[in-house]
Amino acid sequence: MRRPLLAMFDKVPGRYDTVNRVLTLGFDERWRRRTAKLCLDTAPSRVLDICCGTGDMTLHLARLAASDVEVTGVDFSEAMLRVARYKAETCVMGHRVSFKIGDVAYLDYPDGHFDAVTVSFGFRNLTYRNPMRYKYLAEILRVIRPGGSLFIVETCQPRMAPIRTLYHFYLKKISSILGGLISGQKGAYRYLGQSAANYYNAREVRQLLMDAGFSQVHYSPLLWGIAAIYIAKK
Repeated sequence: MRRPLLAMFDKVPGRYDTVNRVLTLGFDERWRRRTAKLCLDTAPSRVLDICCGTGDMTLHLARLAASDVEVTGVDFSEAMLRVARYKAETCVMGHRVSFKIGDVAYLDYPDGHFDAVTVSFGFRNLTYRNPMRYKYLAEILRVIRPGGSLFIVETCQPRMAPIRTLYHFYLKKISSILGGLISGQKGAYRYLGQSAANYYNAREVRQLLMDAGFSQVHYSPLLWGIAAIYIAKK
């Protein structure tokens, strides 16, 4: 992933979870849990959570999965992973999940190693104005076994114009400022607000995944379309 983003994410882990809960009124956690359940409904043996950050999605998977399911979280920020490992140990989940540093462009796993891959609110960073987006998607596709799936929960563009206008106002004028104040990292939350406001709509994400080689891509809008869950089968 781009190095400027690494520098940005290395600065925010201490208050990252708090800011997420405040800015989304806790919906981000509900949506991660829902996505984790959808993933586990496919009865995977191995699940990889990419761009895992502080481990929220990874830990949802570990809590909800059967004891024999292997759950791995990968992120490029060691600072984020330190928080993830601490959370896993604190909630006595350290034995159920492993966290590894890694770049999604070069995943250190054999072809078809995972039954499922998940990503929560990190897919935008891989694909928003990113010249390496198809490299990332090709690598994700490579490590999923034939018949396996990619599960994504990400911000989206509401289809209704009035809701979209209000959503963009919130992202640019409220969440960016509030996130910067709480975290002390104004630049990071300015980027996050702007990237969410300018990100693809659901149909465009579906086409992006289809162009990358996935099939049977389905999506479900969340909260009037400000976010969506995508399921893309290999």
